Amino acid sequence: MSQRVARTTLTALALACIATLGHAQQAKLKVGLMLPYSGTYAALGVAIENGFKLRLDEQGGKLGGREIEFVKVDDESDPAKATDNVNKLIKRDNVDVIVGTVHSGVTIAMAKAAKESGTVLIVPNGGADAVTGPMCAQNIFRSSFSNWQPAYAMGEVAGKQGKKKAITITWKYAAGDESVAGFKEGFEKAGGKVDKQLAVPFPNVEFQALLTEIAAAKPDVVYAFFAGGGAVKFVKDYAAAGLNKTIPLVGPGFLTDGTLEAQGESAQGMLTTLHYADGLDTPRDTSFRTAYAKTFKLQPDVYAVQGYDAAQMLAIGLNAVKGDISKKAEFASAIEHAKIDSPRGQFTISKAHNPVQDIYLRKVAGNENKVVSVAVKNLADPARGCKL
Repeated sequence: MSQRVARTTLTALALACIATLGHAQQAKLKVGLMLPYSGTYAALGVAIENGFKLRLDEQGGKLGGREIEFVKVDDESDPAKATDNVNKLIKRDNVDVIVGTVHSGVTIAMAKAAKESGTVLIVPNGGADAVTGPMCAQNIFRSSFSNWQPAYAMGEVAGKQGKKKAITITWKYAAGDESVAGFKEGFEKAGGKVDKQLAVPFPNVEFQALLTEIAAAKPDVVYAFFAGGGAVKFVKDYAAAGLNKTIPLVGPGFLTDGTLEAQGESAQGMLTTLHYADGLDTPRDTSFRTAYAKTFKLQPDVYAVQGYDAAQMLAIGLNAVKGDISKKAEFASAIEHAKIDSPRGQFTISKAHNPVQDIYLRKVAGNENKVVSVAVKNLADPARGCKL
């Protein structure tokens, strides 16, 4: 072989190697979005996706130097379909990361599959306490809340207001049970007593018999956990029965987040607790709200914030490992040690991978959940049962 031919061959090989290397560096990160795109929680799923994509756009379409390829699954808020749905993402679609979901029962099935497979899971809503409790794992993170957090804060607030007797009402499922338990813990610690715990099957919205029971019992306060369409119906039915005139209705923020337009006059003056509120008036939140409204022609809510922060957390982990998500320990450590600059206010991540965050007391005024005060500062979930 002549020297010229040899040089040409070597140059061609070198160029091929560079091209191959360049192609490897540009491999897309597959992100499975397993969210509700139909049913009671459809608007919540869309808001989470919008928030995630807004942060991605702000980063020039890349996180940790990786372009993102989305694989979307409608989980239908159905726990019976959850295991099959999440396993399709892991085994058939070979996703690198899963982001989801809203329904706590579905979230638990996702966490189980993620823990078994080692796939990174970021939960942008589902507050099931077990996810960052007994099911906690190095590869499972939450950008939202535990069901305990806003509920405990509301219990503490109601107790400090001098309320002595409470009735709780919820859908009978994991999120409802845990929310009620959190409220009870905070309320009874502050000197109150929960006299009755009422429940209806999910997603039932026939409340009349239970409203009659509440009216007869005359508690000092009613704590309700519902979200989406169920929250709209309950708040309107509560007001239609005239109960809002004599017995204050309170709850975690999901009762009024993303639902105020539909609830209208029925929700006015209601107090709720959550890790986000309207009227925070910080530069970070203002820029987020402006960008979201401009991009999607919608006002953002807590679900959009949680989706946005899921992308922020993913980026923090990916930046630390230069895009190599297989480096699970380094990826997790970066998120654990980060201070996340969120529209909700800066928060950190606990050892169990749940946000440590301020919980706001909010009051409904018009179509806004206006911040009244910080109900509890830097509230950390107790992460009972976590062995990390």
